[in-house]
Amino acid sequence: MVGLYKRVRRVAIALLLLAIAVAAYAIEIEPNWAKVNHISVQLPHLDTEFQGYRIVHISDIHLGRDRKGGMPIRRLHRFIDRVNQLDPDLVAITGDFFSRTPSVDASALQLELQRLQARDRVVAVLGNHDHWFDPQSVRTVLSNAGVLELNNRVYTLNRNGALLNLAGVDDVWQQADDLDRVLSLLPPTGASILLVHEPDFADTSAAADRFDLQLSGHSHGGQIRLPFLPPLKLPYLAVKYPEGMYRLGDMQLYTNVGLGTIALPARLFCRPEITAFTLVAEAS
Repeated sequence: MVGLYKRVRRVAIALLLLAIAVAAYAIEIEPNWAKVNHISVQLPHLDTEFQGYRIVHISDIHLGRDRKGGMPIRRLHRFIDRVNQLDPDLVAITGDFFSRTPSVDASALQLELQRLQARDRVVAVLGNHDHWFDPQSVRTVLSNAGVLELNNRVYTLNRNGALLNLAGVDDVWQQADDLDRVLSLLPPTGASILLVHEPDFADTSAAADRFDLQLSGHSHGGQIRLPFLPPLKLPYLAVKYPEGMYRLGDMQLYTNVGLGTIALPARLFCRPEITAFTLVAEAS
């Protein structure tokens, strides 16, 4: 009986130590350990003038100082350095800039966004958290940092008459999106890329038959994962397309799992992500 007690005690201690180690890894290691995914994506309407064009996509920064998942500014500083090292032509950010209220961290975020180095532009859309707490403050930060908010708007790049269209809809969860307005502004030629925070909007955007690629975030990939299993929990409007590349008819969708955390300051088997897209024109 004494031997059995000792064995049970050893197992309990081992499990406790394992739980402590996993928690320490999930809180201290993985949220700081960003992965860079390099993806070549072929766009049917891409002109050869934009062959090799590089778009770096980040999402869900969730900057903040609270204990419910806010990203420390030093971590964001390192992630911005990683983005710049990828030598982007354009940086696309798909929403959720703050964990909660932006008032404390607005100036810090502005300074970090100003550090982004893109040959053309840095473009962005807002997410649900931006709308829940203070969308005007977020918009002021973006404007002061030189980030172009694609608030139901289109930004078109022109190279020797060839067009590449960057479009964005405002947050879908908050019903601030206006795809009809975007479609009315979209030029009839050139590849078109849509930024939208929530990935499940792809069912609607693909049906419009005007976009080659949608870039989204919002899901966090589930944030806390178990090996070889699907995400345990996903937010509204990120259930169908939670991570990676999908094809919906002629449109492709990529869901970035984000940089930050929410609710818990931890990630497990779901590292922060920076995605570097290289655009490829279809062979004639």
